[in-house]
Amino acid sequence: MTARVAFGRTGSTAISAPIPVPQSARQLIELRAVEKSYGAVRSLNPLDLSVGEGEFIVIVGPSGCGKSTLLKLIAGLLAPSAGEIRLKGEKVTGPPDDVGIVFQTPVLLAWRSVMSNILLQIEMRGRRIADYKERAAALIRTAGLQGFEEKYPWQLSGGMQQRAAICRALVHDPSLLLMDEPFGALDAMTREKMNAALQRIWLETRETVLLITHSIPEAVFLADRVVVMSQRPGTIEAVYEVSLARPRRLSLMATPEFAVITQKIRGHFFTDGSVD
Repeated sequence: MTARVAFGRTGSTAISAPIPVPQSARQLIELRAVEKSYGAVRSLNPLDLSVGEGEFIVIVGPSGCGKSTLLKLIAGLLAPSAGEIRLKGEKVTGPPDDVGIVFQTPVLLAWRSVMSNILLQIEMRGRRIADYKERAAALIRTAGLQGFEEKYPWQLSGGMQQRAAICRALVHDPSLLLMDEPFGALDAMTREKMNAALQRIWLETRETVLLITHSIPEAVFLADRVVVMSQRPGTIEAVYEVSLARPRRLSLMATPEFAVITQKIRGHFFTDGSVD
């Protein structure tokens, strides 16, 4: 059975039944006995998960445990071998229109400006660009890219490119933002700045976010709940509720409360704390 572990400011823990969607949030995603196999190779054992509107959920687990597969299933890019996935009560049978995806690399078009790259999402969906320019400008401001609207990707740092990619994923106002190890290619200092920037964007937009990472500190810093997956075939081993106050400053990572949570999660993996 999946364990629920709740952490408060004192670092105390309480373990009970699998954690449901918080009562204050309406259910957005529901996974029921979802599993995935590729021929004779089983990637995911049956798993259940519910995500409420506006939640920030982070998934951690060892390499090859099926984290990215799970994200692709929710995005409708893969079909489950068994079980079902529902988004806003509707069964997912293909890519939903109101989901945004941020990949491990920004995937920006080199010949288009920041603003033009962000609005590409609108063009591809066949919507009126004029209706989304104001939202795009607001996202650019929130992401700290004001003044770089007409710059090209090669004129931006790696972190700025990824912020532009996040804006592109959010510009059509999706119900759900899926992020697959979005900061893995960045250096440690830039990655921490991106954690702070993503938190700021999320606090402004309050979109529902499901993010994959190999970084346990990143997971704890960003998440409302951290979902821990087991070795392949992956399943949900534990769910940690992180009740540290928001907004969270990077200095929080040096506090005893933060250390208690990260060490507890590391206990699911190797003794050296590695998730790889």
